[in-house]
Amino acid sequence: MLRDKTKSYELLLKINNAIVHQTTRETLFNALARELRSLIPYDRFSINLYDAERKFLSYFATAAGIPLSGISNQPRPLEKGIFAHMVIRTREPLVIPDLTRQTYFTSVENMLTVGLTATMVFPLLVRNTVLGSIHLSFRRAPENMDDLAEFCRELSSQVAIAVDNMLSHTKLKEMNEQLQRQKTYLLKQSDDGYEMSNLEFASPAMNEIMAQVEMVAGTDASVILTGETGTGKDFIARHIHKISQRRDGLLVKVNCPALAPSLFESELFGHSKGAFTGASGQRVGRFEMADGGTVFLDEIGDLPMPLQAKLLHVLQDQTFERVGDSRSIRVNFRVIAATNKNLEDCIREHTFRSDLFYRLSTITLHLPPLRERPEDIPPLLRVLSASQARLLHRPAPRYSDEVVADICRHSWPGNIRELKNLVSRMIILRPGQEVSREDIRSHLGEATAETPGGRFPTLDEAECAHIAKALARAGGMVGGTKGAAALLGVPRSTLQYRMRKCGLSPEDFRRQAVAREG
Repeated sequence: MLRDKTKSYELLLKINNAIVHQTTRETLFNALARELRSLIPYDRFSINLYDAERKFLSYFATAAGIPLSGISNQPRPLEKGIFAHMVIRTREPLVIPDLTRQTYFTSVENMLTVGLTATMVFPLLVRNTVLGSIHLSFRRAPENMDDLAEFCRELSSQVAIAVDNMLSHTKLKEMNEQLQRQKTYLLKQSDDGYEMSNLEFASPAMNEIMAQVEMVAGTDASVILTGETGTGKDFIARHIHKISQRRDGLLVKVNCPALAPSLFESELFGHSKGAFTGASGQRVGRFEMADGGTVFLDEIGDLPMPLQAKLLHVLQDQTFERVGDSRSIRVNFRVIAATNKNLEDCIREHTFRSDLFYRLSTITLHLPPLRERPEDIPPLLRVLSASQARLLHRPAPRYSDEVVADICRHSWPGNIRELKNLVSRMIILRPGQEVSREDIRSHLGEATAETPGGRFPTLDEAECAHIAKALARAGGMVGGTKGAAALLGVPRSTLQYRMRKCGLSPEDFRRQAVAREG
């Protein structure tokens, strides 16, 4: 029957029609197995895929027919599949009518154990590339085995095209899913307030920093941004990415304090389907999503020590494995980190790894607090008023020179974030109106008020008075959720530094609190 060329072509066409409309590996394989079974009395049928880069074999789908012991569905070295190895290396079919003469191979012993005594193996070739191999095995060698082999040789070319199309279809589907995830991610990040037009400054300190940013952006060097909470580290990180050669890739932000240890690997590395309970599908992690772009590690100083070790490994090799998957994934991303802590102090206190610090700190940029660069307040006030007014759909209020001067005298413990909050409140409460000095004082407190002698306090005096007020309210407690640092919205180490400059001792405020209670 198979000697008749016309009949062979009819059979090939029938098989082609059966498999051409399949949309998954499993349905394609099952359709092919079913059609072949009606033509060829095989007892086991399988298709292997070949990973040329890793030199690994894996099943295209679950094998049909008699199962073999000792062969896992997981990827395995090419050497483990002796017959697949032969046809992939030679690119020629292999027909063995009597396996009892090949018992020196472990895989042959497995086949003989389950009663398979003959096999045919064919390479899958597409555009001079070996995709893998197709295997047909039998309990008893067919009488017309040579005719079957000739037919299967032609069939293997057709199967190779179908497998190649299916792999391409699957890859495009995964790429589309990844693009959808990226779109969702970008939409979620659309309210982070980054606009190039918001980058306004006038101080010498910021002019120097922005000059350094321009130089750093053109490289792939890792960067650490330091500074108090609210100084604009997030904004500068996004600016570095936007003017870098990686601007067409994603900037993927990782909020380090929010990473639960149990979800660390899944969140950053992703997971495969079925990796754990609830993993209903494959998930791409943050690092893979940032391939070709930038990873922004925000508040890196708050990452627990055990997780720092895992992060360091990825930063060194830029390779990782998804949870539940043994395949290594190589990515190419740039790292920008930010912290409001002094990492060198953290290293001395054994809360931050020195090797991770040196990996991250190729370039360190320190953003000074707003109170140390009051020249930047007027331009920031202008651009923040315009941008927040657009977001809130209200007209921006007007600020007189006297009001702007009052705003510049405030110590701004929350820095730009605090200024942005004030601007938003004024847009809501005074839309299109003129903001009065009383409006500002009622929102900023005593720091902008004049002294009894008519003299405004200096910035240092205003800051010290503000810290003293917070210490008094906290009963002399510096750290903790109810401490002065929490009230002021600054790190404990920053507050302790400022207290030393002001000559303030927490013990004095503790004694005052005890005296009041007494």
